[in-house]
Amino acid sequence: MEKALVERLEAAVARLEAAASGASLSSAPRDLGDVPVASDPAIVAYDEFVAQAFGRLNAAAEKIGGKVLEATNVLAEAFAVAKDLLVQAKQLQKPASMADGQDFFKPLNAAIAKAAAMTEGRRPDYFNHMKTVADSLSALAWVAFLGKDCGMSFPTAHVEESWQMAEFYNNKVLVEYRNKDADHVEWAKALKELYMPGLRDYVKKYYPLGPVWGTAGSAPVVQPKAAAPTPKAPAVKGPPPPAPPSAPLFSTEKSPKSSQPKQGMSAVFQEISGGKPVTSGLRKVTDDMKTKNRADRSGVVNSTAAAAAPAPPKASRAGSFAFKSAPPKLELQMGRKWVVENQVGKKDLAIDDCDSKQSVYVYGCKDSVLQVNGKVNNITVDKCTKFGIVFKDVVAAFEVVNCNGVEVQCQGTAPTISIDNSSGCQLYLSKDSLGASITSAKSSEMNVLVPSGVTDGDWVEHALPQQYIHSFKDGQFTTSPVSHSGA
Repeated sequence: MEKALVERLEAAVARLEAAASGASLSSAPRDLGDVPVASDPAIVAYDEFVAQAFGRLNAAAEKIGGKVLEATNVLAEAFAVAKDLLVQAKQLQKPASMADGQDFFKPLNAAIAKAAAMTEGRRPDYFNHMKTVADSLSALAWVAFLGKDCGMSFPTAHVEESWQMAEFYNNKVLVEYRNKDADHVEWAKALKELYMPGLRDYVKKYYPLGPVWGTAGSAPVVQPKAAAPTPKAPAVKGPPPPAPPSAPLFSTEKSPKSSQPKQGMSAVFQEISGGKPVTSGLRKVTDDMKTKNRADRSGVVNSTAAAAAPAPPKASRAGSFAFKSAPPKLELQMGRKWVVENQVGKKDLAIDDCDSKQSVYVYGCKDSVLQVNGKVNNITVDKCTKFGIVFKDVVAAFEVVNCNGVEVQCQGTAPTISIDNSSGCQLYLSKDSLGASITSAKSSEMNVLVPSGVTDGDWVEHALPQQYIHSFKDGQFTTSPVSHSGA
């Protein structure tokens, strides 16, 4: 009887083994080396790290809502796409070149392009949040690392370099909301931890030399079925190189000399800084020009002086931005924000009736000069070419973004001045504003002129460095600016 029972048990085990073997051969998905994806330690670790990091990030984003939540969702989509590429790479041959892998990486290109599209056009609400997300996503391009000769840094270094680009805007979020809204501060801190140390440490541990590809007998790289590419998405090649610096837009002199007559906008600044009243010759913003007192509410400032103004000059080839045909504006919106837009060839723009609770936003202006008489909260100059601005005091910050050839004069105080993605910026500081903190990113041809202290009216020019030397010493990198001989 015992013998019969043992025989029946052996027969049952044999049937179970046969059934299990047949199921695994016919239906179970396999990864490299016949290891299921679910048990791949690198993929399991990726899921755990992303779930933990996004748990904190999503909690803060949901409290803020709106555009911040939308940008956070795009960020999560991009990280999901990166995981899919890692899984699929193990089943495919390694591309011989970046060009051969373009179709394979298109889903990631599409996710990065989707985030970048949220920052285009007029500066949206929560611009710094969305710009941080868009710039940080270039870190995911590490999955396209194909070797030391592919034109990219090694994956760990690439993640660190990409976050350094995005941190400029992330710090702006921290500074803006540190005493106003703890949810925004939490969001910014959580986003940083997602990359540093999160993604950096993950890549360093599991993929220090790039993704793991299939064996030589694997299928060639093809575009994944789930891809949703956009035709305009660029190939993933790491962070794009900065645009080449444009030619000087004002004068060709290296430094303004007191013995030589000032030309161009430098002459305008010299005249404003001279003995004449600063408002002399400037067109005033009268009560009938303000939006709240006008019947048409069209946003266009009409005055007799404007009718007599000369026709704007032809567009200069020096500018790198295309200006769309749109009505000019100079108006106070909702009592809180001065908007100056699409002004061309106007050298006598002025804002007089302002206070420290109002902000000034200048967009799309060219060959023009604006005078801000009075203290305001902050000033932003966005996408302007050959533009000059003179202001007295700002409470928070003065910003120059996406501009070519801008001359700025601070006659009072400004705690923070930032220059981002711009070229050809001349900054004139008064004695009271010498303590300003100046930050710059992705910009070139930046010069700061300060009073000489010897002769009234003379300026001393200081070029801000745009090149740096990075040296590895004592277990870490040290960074120092490149000195310019003969400066």
